[in-house]
Amino acid sequence: MASAFKIRTRGLRHYLKTGGVIAYPTESIFGLGCDPGNRHAVKRILLIKRRPQHKGLILIADKLERLTRYLAPLSSEQIQQMQASWTDPTKPHTWLVPTATSCPKWLTGRHHSIAIRVTHHPLSARICKNTGMAIVSTSANRSGCQPAKNTRMCYQLFGKQLRILNGMTGCAKKPSTIQDLLTGRVLRK
Repeated sequence: MASAFKIRTRGLRHYLKTGGVIAYPTESIFGLGCDPGNRHAVKRILLIKRRPQHKGLILIADKLERLTRYLAPLSSEQIQQMQASWTDPTKPHTWLVPTATSCPKWLTGRHHSIAIRVTHHPLSARICKNTGMAIVSTSANRSGCQPAKNTRMCYQLFGKQLRILNGMTGCAKKPSTIQDLLTGRVLRK
């Protein structure tokens, strides 16, 4: 399966770097993604979803190092706390983390933090590994509607507006927990 995925994603880094938007499987649903550094691509996602920019977005990666450019400096205890939450692929965990001053506002919206997650979903992680970057991860749906759970639903929702990557979602029953790193407050369980 991994080699077939690699063949299907050949040129994906170039596609994302030039403003491409993808739909791809995550731990529980399909997500919409793009290069977080490409403002045009992020705007396309928001337009496709009909989502206001002020809400902010989640970034995912296969390892924390791909996310650190967006983050304010963290203590070793904070890093350990996040990494401990990312060990169970059936319980995805997203953290709200203070941003670096250089983090683009098109990612954070009205917030001074950014939502991040290290994913263990095989295809999502491989996208990040093969492209060498973190990617935007927001549910594959129109704002306020049910998210897509398979490629067929993605095609019904989005047609040819974006590139849809085939694959199965993970075994998580619900979207990731969202927790504030500074306060410990859980915003979504």
